[in-house]
Amino acid sequence: MIPGAARRAGAAALGASLACLAAGSTAALTVATPAAAPLRIGIIGTGHIGGTLARLWVAAGHEVLISSRHPDELQGLAASLGPRARVGTPRDAALFGEVVLVSVPYGALPQVGRDLKAELAGKIVLDTCNPYPSRDGEMAVEARKVSTGVADPQFLPGVRLVRAFNAINSGDLSREAHRAGEPVAIPLAGDDAQALAVAERLVRDAGFAPVVVGPLSRAREFDVGTPVYTRLMTAPQLRQALGLK
Repeated sequence: MIPGAARRAGAAALGASLACLAAGSTAALTVATPAAAPLRIGIIGTGHIGGTLARLWVAAGHEVLISSRHPDELQGLAASLGPRARVGTPRDAALFGEVVLVSVPYGALPQVGRDLKAELAGKIVLDTCNPYPSRDGEMAVEARKVSTGVADPQFLPGVRLVRAFNAINSGDLSREAHRAGEPVAIPLAGDDAQALAVAERLVRDAGFAPVVVGPLSRAREFDVGTPVYTRLMTAPQLRQALGLK
């Protein structure tokens, strides 16, 4: 495109964006920011859930940094994922990611929040962690009582938290991604609208259907032990089960 035409096209796009904003439309965001731009995703805890999502997100075109306390053990996985994957420590993942997935045993969540408070501050964090008292001890008992949507922001202060991918088994996450027909639904809860929008995109990119249940206070509706926990449902089925419109 010649310079003059480029300037005219840019002015037209800006004008359309401003017009949409004036009308109260979110379409301007689509004009201003390409929705398809790849994201940098840091993954803290690359077990069954984190490793599967790393594979699915790399396939969707995103860059990932997979991490653990023993990063050398992840070199084989990174090599299998290709050039869009790299390996590092949890701190590396927190620094790298525009979005950070935290998928660790629940008992480790407070330590992650303490160790990486500065690195995670203000970032969108997808939290898959579930409390199991037999594994995680008394803190998991308390989290079950108050719900993860109440407990987890205390463990991960200062982040833009979304509960995501906690209500599906790792085997189903791998097997059901991009399945034929209507996709399996993934419930989400969060208090930050932009963080929820990014989470919805990443759920779709992983081959599932996002269902925003509501704010973090409603995460209790898909916590461990609820009727929808680990059940494979389509989005309409999940909405019906949770009484969502």
